[in-house]
Amino acid sequence: MRVGITSPIVTALPGFFDDWERTAGPADLVAIAEAADRLGLDHLTCSEHVAVPTEIAAQRGGTYWDPLATLSHLAARTHRIRLVTQVLVLGYHHPLAIAKRYGTLDLLSGGRLVLGLGVGSIEEEFELLGAEYAGRGAVADDALPALRAALSTPTPVYDGPRFPFGDVVVEPHAVQARVPFWIGGYTPRSLRRAREHGDGWVPFGLPHDRLRAMLDQAPLPDGFEVVLGAGRPVDPLGDPDRTRRALDRTLAAGATVVNVHITATSADHYVDQLAALADLAGLGTQEAQQ
Repeated sequence: MRVGITSPIVTALPGFFDDWERTAGPADLVAIAEAADRLGLDHLTCSEHVAVPTEIAAQRGGTYWDPLATLSHLAARTHRIRLVTQVLVLGYHHPLAIAKRYGTLDLLSGGRLVLGLGVGSIEEEFELLGAEYAGRGAVADDALPALRAALSTPTPVYDGPRFPFGDVVVEPHAVQARVPFWIGGYTPRSLRRAREHGDGWVPFGLPHDRLRAMLDQAPLPDGFEVVLGAGRPVDPLGDPDRTRRALDRTLAAGATVVNVHITATSADHYVDQLAALADLAGLGTQEAQQ
């Protein structure tokens, strides 16, 4: 079983955010990341929003640490855990800008980057940033192959309708020959986009029976990752039986990687919860795996 965490502290989603996180800081986040790395967790995440309108923040949260700065800091304090943007909004960036910034992160982390990518959903934020909202799907469909062409080579070339480029040097670049793309979304189109351009799908807001039906109707490439959330926050120490059931249900729905929110009362308690989760999932420690 492969299990990753939706990182605490870095986002403040209502219903998935504990009181202690309001006053937590970088040292707490580093302690959690180091523990997750040591215990054999698959990945940790950091999402992206630049400026969430106040009314929308009341429902979706307004705290979003910058993923590039955050994951770069955590890369220096960890060794094997994957670093996931969940998700970058494609319409906010030129593909070459993503390739330079996150290719550098892949180099610095020793090839541990996973790019979670999505089309975006907050129209007001698009407008604030001068980005195109109505055509964001078409933008994504050209940005994805452009980004793939740009990430792992110093002299990228791409001939597409929106983002053509050539005769340029982008250095440094990603050290992975193929940086995994996890495509976010909840529609059949998002799954199609993930199958055509990505290495995994990160659906959200769908019941497990609907997810299972969508996956059964869409043959997936070899090695394709289906990254599913385990639902409401789990409590591995306080309710290990429900935690294990949540993991098992998520796997039965088609997950190859389970993503969990963990409830806790402090950073220290969160680290203890991680140890219990790793034990329940049979992960073992990094030292034991070596």
